[in-house]
Amino acid sequence: MAPDTPALNAPGWLTARPIAHRALHDAARGVIENTASAVDAALARDYAIEVDIQLSADGDAMVFHDDTLERLTLAEGPAKALTTAQLKAIALRGTADRMMTLDELLARVGGRVPLIIEMKSHFDGETALAARAAEVLATYEGPAALMSFDPALVAAVRTLAPLIPRGITMEHRYDDPEWDILSSQTKHAWGNLLHLPQTKPDFIAHYVKELPSAAVDHVRRAAPLPLLTWTVRTAQDREVAARYADQMIFEGFLP
Repeated sequence: MAPDTPALNAPGWLTARPIAHRALHDAARGVIENTASAVDAALARDYAIEVDIQLSADGDAMVFHDDTLERLTLAEGPAKALTTAQLKAIALRGTADRMMTLDELLARVGGRVPLIIEMKSHFDGETALAARAAEVLATYEGPAALMSFDPALVAAVRTLAPLIPRGITMEHRYDDPEWDILSSQTKHAWGNLLHLPQTKPDFIAHYVKELPSAAVDHVRRAAPLPLLTWTVRTAQDREVAARYADQMIFEGFLP
């Protein structure tokens, strides 16, 4: 094995079953992403579950995707500005569910299916979310992995909790306007996994529209990192996932 390739901690459960993106949500039925109802729906079908976590103002890990509250709640502003209690008190649009903490999510799942937990980032070097996630997962006996687009968070998990499987979420070009915060050099480095000596991920989660990936293929020739792909929504996406990846992170249909 080449010196900069990872020593893998990639258990078989990572790829054993399809992974419901933000849990098994369906807004038309009042089942909103990253909520208890969506988690229960995924559990009922025995899917693995992918969720997102954000850091609250008082340092807890909240199960929520967006940096700001407007799209999914009746409140406004950055999620990180509010405490855990304040976030849990906010009504979510289209559901009676409330925002969960990571602790509450783990208690609800109880080890019944794998959890793939994406740590959201403001790409400012702050790694407190990784520390909190590692702390919460330290006593969890079920299958769970952490991943992030941010190499700093993945590297922090490597340092703080090396036994928790860790993954890098990635694209190749990072050409959506949301990535305008990154320099061209950073986009190149991340799209080609140049952070590998620092992050040493156990798996990769790659954007389905950019598969196959020469950079990923190069890394996987040296070490057989499992490859997840997101977000699989169409028949064409499913074909790409089946051809190039080991498992899909899906939404909008039932595999």
